[in-house]
Amino acid sequence: MPIPLVNSIASWFLKKRFHQMELFLKYPNEVQHELLHNLLEVAKNTEVGKAYDFASITSYETFKERVPIKTYEEYEPLIERSRSGEHNIFWPRPIKWFAKSSGTTSAKSKFIPVSQESLEDCHYAAGKDLLCMYLNNNENSMLFTGKSLRLGGSKKLNKQNGTSYGDLSAIIIDNMPLWAEFSSTPSNEVSLMNDWKIKMEAIVQETIQENVTSLAGVPSWMLVLLNKVLETQQQENLLEIWKNLEVYFHGGVSFDPYRDQYQKILPRDSFKYYEIYNASEGFFAIQDRNYSSELLLMLDYGIFYEFIPMDTYGTDQQIIIPLSEVEIGKNYAIVITTNAGLWRYQIGDTVRFTSITPYRIKISGRTKHHINVFGEELIIENTEKALSLTSKVTASEVVDYTVAPIFMKGKEKGAHEWIIEFKTPPKDISEFAAILDQNLQQVNSDYEAKRYNNTTLNILQIRTARKNLFHDWLQKKDKLGGQHKIPRLSNKRTYIEELLELNTRQ
Repeated sequence: MPIPLVNSIASWFLKKRFHQMELFLKYPNEVQHELLHNLLEVAKNTEVGKAYDFASITSYETFKERVPIKTYEEYEPLIERSRSGEHNIFWPRPIKWFAKSSGTTSAKSKFIPVSQESLEDCHYAAGKDLLCMYLNNNENSMLFTGKSLRLGGSKKLNKQNGTSYGDLSAIIIDNMPLWAEFSSTPSNEVSLMNDWKIKMEAIVQETIQENVTSLAGVPSWMLVLLNKVLETQQQENLLEIWKNLEVYFHGGVSFDPYRDQYQKILPRDSFKYYEIYNASEGFFAIQDRNYSSELLLMLDYGIFYEFIPMDTYGTDQQIIIPLSEVEIGKNYAIVITTNAGLWRYQIGDTVRFTSITPYRIKISGRTKHHINVFGEELIIENTEKALSLTSKVTASEVVDYTVAPIFMKGKEKGAHEWIIEFKTPPKDISEFAAILDQNLQQVNSDYEAKRYNNTTLNILQIRTARKNLFHDWLQKKDKLGGQHKIPRLSNKRTYIEELLELNTRQ
């Protein structure tokens, strides 16, 4: 297709979508409340809709009073029934797909419903909007003269009882519209390969001959792939291989730890980085301006938003507010109601608003301590369970511990660094580390995926703490007693560096 024609078609879609976006930019709260009304109307005859009498709910206040907020663990029984083939439980149309991910407190994996509506009106709509925003901000873009190198999850789709589950990226690729498949590389066959080692080799061989103009994927995984491309081609930077490469669309984990490494292998001042905020539950926000760290909250994807101020979260004074009541600079936990049948569902993420005209956010973290530098979604419940299992096997006893990431450097893989104070140390610390690493893989499927063949993560490292190290650290910070606790997990190395330095002192 001639380039002018491609650009003309893209321009037509761009103008059409921007007209629609103007509605929620100008009337955000009205759009959100109309969306809630539509969701209630569609689902009023479902099992959940009848239980809470959706048909009689005419205001947000009634919705808030009548329908309780829920975590995944509370929603899981309904989801399991739906996965078994039951219909009309929380959404009127059959749910065919479930996105598998980690992060729950009581299970290795969770299964998030993905309806046809959420697939088309949320995930695919967001992909088109992302392109629209980028092209609007970069009129001289040659994006459509080449292909987008996409890097999705590795797990194949597993089918049972007429439903399928797998990584969200696998579900999206498996159902991808022709226009998106035509403009992407590698092929669907390679994208959906299950073995990461074989898949990486196949992606390299299939893409090095393509005219790649954009990249799309999680920073940690993408960096592994791009270093493999450079190694195969014996080049120092990617622009020697793909001279028309102009933008990287990224999300899933914080980009900050990887920024310097990307800039080294993409040494072009005009190269763009665009962040997205999506999860298995939906696509929430998109960077809508060049060189910005703020994300525009998308309000017409079939998702109704509510927020819990973090200064009240989990307390007797906890409050829940609609979008119209948020304030700039405050930290909020997100509660969503979606067109896949999740009603007042806590996703566990926290955001901070940087603007309310329009509504722009920054992702500020999780409601619980965790490590998600490499997409591993490691939470405290995972580490506690793995440590307990390991201590029993090795006849050891742990007093205190904390964990932090070891960031990737060049082609060196990342890892987790543990500093543990033992009451009864194991006979062999290396054996303890190996068993602990295996137990973590057993309780967290995302960590297991990142550790597979050392693709992204090397085996964890353990530093043995001297006696009373954690006590001394808390004392130094005047935090002995009361509710003060050791931060078990952190995405930064601040705590562990302080502890390692103090560990050298007696």
